Amino acid sequence: MRQNESGAKRRGPKSKLGKILVNLCITLVIGAVYFYVSLPALNLQSGDFYFFVGLLCMVYILCALVTSGSNLSAPVETAPNGRAVNFNLKEYVTFIKQQCLPIGLLLALLLVVAVVGNVLSMPLFRAAAYRDLLEVQNGDFAADVDEISFNEIPMLDKGSAAMLGDRQMGNLPDMVSQFEVSDVYTQINYQGSPVRVAPLEYADLIKWFTNRGNGLPAYVVVNMVTQQANVVRLPDGEGIKYAMSEPLNRNILRHLRFQYPTFMFSTPVFEIDEEGRPWWIAPRVVKTIGLFGGADIRGAVLVDAITGGCTYYEEVPTWVDNVYTPELIMQQYNYHGTFVNGFLNSIFGQRDVTVVTEGSNYIALNDDVYMYTGVTSVNSDQSNLGFLLSNQRTKETKFYTAPGATENSAMASARGMVQDQGYTATFPLLLNISGEPTYFMALKDANSLVKMYAMVNVSQYQVAAVQPTVAATEQEYVRLLGDKGITAPEELPQTEVTGRITDIRSAVMEGNTYLFLCLDNGTVYYSVRAAQSPAAVLLNLGDTVTIEHAPASGEGDTILEGYSIKLVRAAPRVTPGGE
Repeated sequence: MRQNESGAKRRGPKSKLGKILVNLCITLVIGAVYFYVSLPALNLQSGDFYFFVGLLCMVYILCALVTSGSNLSAPVETAPNGRAVNFNLKEYVTFIKQQCLPIGLLLALLLVVAVVGNVLSMPLFRAAAYRDLLEVQNGDFAADVDEISFNEIPMLDKGSAAMLGDRQMGNLPDMVSQFEVSDVYTQINYQGSPVRVAPLEYADLIKWFTNRGNGLPAYVVVNMVTQQANVVRLPDGEGIKYAMSEPLNRNILRHLRFQYPTFMFSTPVFEIDEEGRPWWIAPRVVKTIGLFGGADIRGAVLVDAITGGCTYYEEVPTWVDNVYTPELIMQQYNYHGTFVNGFLNSIFGQRDVTVVTEGSNYIALNDDVYMYTGVTSVNSDQSNLGFLLSNQRTKETKFYTAPGATENSAMASARGMVQDQGYTATFPLLLNISGEPTYFMALKDANSLVKMYAMVNVSQYQVAAVQPTVAATEQEYVRLLGDKGITAPEELPQTEVTGRITDIRSAVMEGNTYLFLCLDNGTVYYSVRAAQSPAAVLLNLGDTVTIEHAPASGEGDTILEGYSIKLVRAAPRVTPGGE
């Protein structure tokens, strides 16, 4: 065996097969580590797949350069400095070609597929296919969207819900030191009510190590109507073991990839079924135009967050509320509105070209969650042409013609009515009030506490009402609709009661004085804000009054919101010292 000048023997595999096996082993190890960490889908429609294969090829080529260059047997040659070296350039190049040529051809093939696939997916050649990704029907807002009572209106946005959930979690000392509430609050319909749900997360890696055996013990539910937050504890031994905060195999993304290596997924969404069992909903993403274009959803994988059991459904169960994301629906509508008259028209002329506005919100209809967003012209002016409602489970989408203010204009209108308070407005929620599309939003102070509520008419955003309670806001808004001739007077709710005052109580809430009146013909109290009806502070026991108030939502109501009060007959006054 030939030795170098120092007498040391050359080490490493001498045969070509040995070198190839070494290169393959190193490549497979690096590829396995990368796959475990990055989780690329093994799918020709995934851009991550091409990067993954390209990385493997480059690793193999680098290994081949190293092993072949240092171990190839060759006769001794003399270097210019007179030292002997074991190197044969011709054999080295030949061997590198033999090992790397197939890898180079694979890389070239992948590059060709990627380039051709991108070209075939371009809207320039497939504008009609992009336009038809979303089927949009025309709808009748008053007929499709039922009016809801003020006690059914979701009063919280995501930020307020998160604040309530965190506050409730802070009241549980046995949990707050070990877990945190996830900042992803999913809106769903749960047992007939709009709620936001969020799982717990491990506070840090040490907390995960000490608690992973039992899993995450609870999740948070925030009712968006009653503004009640609850930490729902799971039965012993049934903690959430598959979650985003799991760092190893029980990480929900890793678990899904190992179960479905070829599927492309949208971000899994946390939901609970009607029995309160936690699930992860992972929508399956497919590309429908060319190789890389026309992203759409084809069913979803439902993962039991406790056991990890996975089931793929092309038709998802009806209790699931989140399959199509607002971002995907808005993207598909932008294709629909942009390419309505072809690709060239989207650039030149732009006749009938429309796009969605910035931002979206949710509305509960028929036990499903619908995504709402406005539609405006491509010029992005300060007015909407209408708005979309899209079912997030089925992608059924309807367009409602309602020329009017954009969401940002409505928010500015609401802020302007209380500009001295410095409140900020939440992104509007769309409601049907007296048959009129209406923006509803909460006004929050610097501490993100809800202080007032606003309703703004979509068609005429100067018709706006701002009051401290939802009931008072609705009453004022409906009155304004009648005063402006938008609705007929008979459409306005006229719920009133007349009786003799048998009890008067008062309280100061959020800086406002409220009077609570009980009449002789009932058992409920009617709350009247002194600033709204100043004469109420002069009333006495025995006075007969007429009170306009909110309708009762159920038999258990003990306090009803009063809108106005009118004295019908004063009680006889007793003169001091008289007969």
